[in-house]
Amino acid sequence: MKIIYRLGVALLISGATFACTGKSSSEGDRAFNRGAYEEAVNEYSQDLKYNPNDVILLFNRGRAHEEQGQLDSAIADFEKALEIEPNNFQVLLAISNLHYSQDNYSRALIYASKAEEISGAPAMASFMKARALHHMGHTADAMKAYGNAIQLDKNFAQAYFNRGMLKVALKQKRSACEDFQLAKSLEYPGAEDALAKFCK
Repeated sequence: MKIIYRLGVALLISGATFACTGKSSSEGDRAFNRGAYEEAVNEYSQDLKYNPNDVILLFNRGRAHEEQGQLDSAIADFEKALEIEPNNFQVLLAISNLHYSQDNYSRALIYASKAEEISGAPAMASFMKARALHHMGHTADAMKAYGNAIQLDKNFAQAYFNRGMLKVALKQKRSACEDFQLAKSLEYPGAEDALAKFCK
């Protein structure tokens, strides 16, 4: 995993590919993991000639496109994967994350919400829904979604931190500081600075 900071909000992006079987897929995964994304795209594309509906290959090729900044190609691969597996929350969250990174919060919200509705969806689905709502100014719904993420994962430091930032904006200082303290206890980067800035 890698964390990218943007506008004071950390974006958690999966850097891992799905586990794949087969020679070509493994070569694509190896290329991806060493940062050779163009080679990875070529390897996944070769394998997709023989397995055009392989969701794992489509997802992984989409991730390789994303790493190269080829966002339209990434979305095309993710969308094709969704046509095959409409309830694949990993693909839904990848699309949501791409839209979020382009400041398209309404589209990010749509895909995160779809992911959240799937039985067994991870806390990340609620978190990604919350951050889109947060940016759109829907504070009550964002607060609820951050709470859902935390209910699913009590150790979700980034959710505590973001909820704390939302509470600061809503002038709920005491409660915000409690969230920052929880984020700090979970070693979230920036939590200590937030405590110093907002909780003196």
